[in-house]
Amino acid sequence: MFHKEGHKIILGSFFIAAILVLVAHFFIPINWVKMLLQLTALFFLIAILQFFRNPKRIGMLNNEHILSPVDGKVVVIEEVFEKEYFKDKRIQVSIFMSPINVHVTRYPLGGKIKYSKYHPGKYLVAWHPKASEENERTTVVVDNEIYGEVLYRQIAGAMAKRIVNYAIEGDTAVQGADGGFIKFGSRVDVFLPLDAKIKVNLNQKVKGGIDIIAD
Repeated sequence: MFHKEGHKIILGSFFIAAILVLVAHFFIPINWVKMLLQLTALFFLIAILQFFRNPKRIGMLNNEHILSPVDGKVVVIEEVFEKEYFKDKRIQVSIFMSPINVHVTRYPLGGKIKYSKYHPGKYLVAWHPKASEENERTTVVVDNEIYGEVLYRQIAGAMAKRIVNYAIEGDTAVQGADGGFIKFGSRVDVFLPLDAKIKVNLNQKVKGGIDIIAD
């Protein structure tokens, strides 16, 4: 199953790969060159397909815990001052996604969407300390009956050139449902209350919509 954000790119990539295979077959007489070009086209298509895959996830949906919003590796767990919305201290958990990870952003908890804003910005590498404040990003706040307001932020990286955000203020977020998509590598930060019990460790690999990051 592929994410809707990739349908046009997948179709275009299939068309390009098919042309390269046909050109190699009919117009390149040197066998090793022909095979190299065809394998390159096949690898290109497979890479696009794996990037836009959207596996169905059935997690333990429960308002008493926060799910990881994305697939990737936990790169930050620290107490920080959140400047944009809360303007106070929160626990930040950051998850870095490589190009081979699933790039669907899922709502980490359910509740009313209180805030949703897009910020244009730079394209620093996703693990840069200033990426959360200076890169292109979207900020979403979900108000949950147990946790109160929880903020998550999609952040573009050096390769990511487009962030898709489905969160609309006033709508209801369903835990584990699609909340957005980041194309070609990035990270997501989650800002939790100080009394949240963090259930992940640095460098731990997590799956979006499945693994619990706090309760």
